[in-house]
Amino acid sequence: MGSPAKPTGAAGARRTGAIRRGAGPVSPTAVLEVLSAGPLTTIQDLGRPGHAAWGVGASGAADRRSLRLANRLVGNAEHAAALEVVLGGLHLCAHRAVILALTGARCDATVDGRPVGHNSVLSLRRGQVLRLRTPATGLRTYVAVRGGIDVEPVLGSRSTDVLSGLGPAVVAAGSLLPVGAPPPAFPNVDFAPVPDPPHDEVTLQVTLGPRDDWFTPEARDALLRTSWTVTPDSNRVGMRLSGTALARAVCGELPSEGMVRGALQVPPTGLPTLFLSDHPVTGGYPVIAVVVDADVDRAAQLRPGQTLRFRTIHQPRTR
Repeated sequence: MGSPAKPTGAAGARRTGAIRRGAGPVSPTAVLEVLSAGPLTTIQDLGRPGHAAWGVGASGAADRRSLRLANRLVGNAEHAAALEVVLGGLHLCAHRAVILALTGARCDATVDGRPVGHNSVLSLRRGQVLRLRTPATGLRTYVAVRGGIDVEPVLGSRSTDVLSGLGPAVVAAGSLLPVGAPPPAFPNVDFAPVPDPPHDEVTLQVTLGPRDDWFTPEARDALLRTSWTVTPDSNRVGMRLSGTALARAVCGELPSEGMVRGALQVPPTGLPTLFLSDHPVTGGYPVIAVVVDADVDRAAQLRPGQTLRFRTIHQPRTR
């Protein structure tokens, strides 16, 4: 679940940003040292929209709502770059005093062994170490630092796109993360009473189409009737689902067409894939429905083995 897609061709040459210890003189802006990166930690902001015509996807935080909240808590602009941590395991050492906030999936977090809060502001003094354990529910935790992770932007964004290879390299043990100048003002709130991601079945709202007519009436009914299970073969590109195979009414080839975040694309297996932040720009399999944009953030917190259902926007949501 945590392994990133491998960039191909010249994509690897476009990696930029975090400094690796031993790679030369340490930048004076290298404020956070990564002692352990867990299963997958990447740098994310709100992405690089507007470049699809060039074949470049938007990328950005999988759970944008949690990223925005983390940045607001430390006084950053909502689009500032932060760390997206899959299933915990991140250990950070501060090279100078910093202000942080943790949002998204709630980890048992400690600073030098002392428990610290979630959805709240915390501080690290020089030499102190923040450790995140595996969250009880949810998948992705966001760590914002006041001033933002200040790696070099690519096409206006500091996000790591694991499909195309654009943006900074995946964070690894030994990475030294630069932090930008702190914003002039500090927010008047240091805690946000936000519920944790649910551990049980989640209902996501969809709009049918644009290619729902390529499927049989029984398949369209099954899409909304089935309790789908998130498989381990999922990542930031897409969430693969297991359940009832959806039979097609049209068996011809579909020319490649544009894809969007939240699209439910159905390959020949009949089992849909829900596209997430690093989805391809185009695809040749039919899209039976699209998850409404706000619910894609909720989907990004679902773990392998967790179940979900789809409801059209005209049906009531159960959770």
